[in-house]
This record gives sequence, structure tokens and C-alpha cells, in this order.
Amino acid sequence: MIKDRPSTTADVATRIAAGDDRTSYDSLSIALHWLTVVLVLAQFALSQVWGFTPRPTRHLLIVTHMSFGILLSAVIAVRILWRLSPGRQTPVSAAGWIELAAKAVHYLLYALLVSEAVLGFVLRWSGNESMSFFGLEIAPPFAPLSKAAHHNIGEAHEFIGWAIIALAVAHAGAAIFHHLVVRDTVLVRMLPRLKRR
Repeated sequence: MIKDRPSTTADVATRIAAGDDRTSYDSLSIALHWLTVVLVLAQFALSQVWGFTPRPTRHLLIVTHMSFGILLSAVIAVRILWRLSPGRQTPVSAAGWIELAAKAVHYLLYALLVSEAVLGFVLRWSGNESMSFFGLEIAPPFAPLSKAAHHNIGEAHEFIGWAIIALAVAHAGAAIFHHLVVRDTVLVRMLPRLKRR
């Protein structure tokens, strides 16, 4: 069993980056976390690849990106509702500034994910194009925007996408640092199999 030990300045910094507020995570929270990770990585990979593919393949990748985006939006909504539900709340073992800062990292990730999802819908619809969810077309609910506005929305969507990846890499790196170097339970709490050891 991996045990927590007294924190150094580096430990504190990486705990905050890892979003570690010492919460014990339930099975649904863990499943939703890893589903989010897989979908975010898939979305990022699709967006980086389709520009190098011929038109028919590019269209397929874009449609897949939209479908996964809608799925990710649903997962994020469930995560937020579950996190806010009284039944899921687990008291943290401490309530100091480190826990508050770590919680802020989680909230920042949620804010970026929600913003990215909203921008994805608005980007598609602002160009007078339907969203597609595995073949089901979702028509624009508003009139198309100007080309300049459409371009700016696309830029914001791309920028936030990169910000999510950067923060997620820092988040994961900090958790791995704690597992391999600090040897505490930061990462273990999100891995059900290891948690049982």
C-alpha cells in the first residue's frame, strides 16, 4: 500500500497541478474521468490529422470529430451533475489552501471543456452547417454569422483545445510524478485496481 508522507514544496506544487484535493473517488467518477480522457485525446488527434488526408477521408474524420464531440459534451454534463449531486460528495481529508487550489485546477478543466464543447456547436452552426451525431443531422438553430465571426470562433475553439491538452498533460504528469517519485496515493485514487492493493 502506498502511503502519504510529509509534503515538500515540489510535492505541494505537483499536488495542485494533479488536482489532488484528497477526495476518495467512487467507481462512476473514475469511469467518467477515463472516458473523458479517451474522448479528449481522440478529439485532439482527429483535429490534427484530417488536414493531411484526402477529401473523402477528411469528411469522415470531421463527422467522427463532431460525433465524439457531442458524446464528450454528454459525458461532461453527466460528470458535472454527478460531482454536484449530494450522494457523490466525499469530504476531503483536509481543507487547506492546497486542497482549494487543487480543486480550482479541476474547475478550470471543467470550464475549458464546457467552453470547447459550446464553441464546437457554435462553430459548426455559425457556418450554416449541421452538426452530425453518427449520421443524425442537427440543423443550425440560428442564422449563419459573418465570415469574420465564424473565423474568430474557430480560432477560439482551436486555442482552447490546445489549452485543454496543455493543462491535461501537466495534470497527468503531476499525478505520475506523485506515483513514481513522491510515492503517495494521488494517482492510485483514480485507478480502481491499484486502489485495492
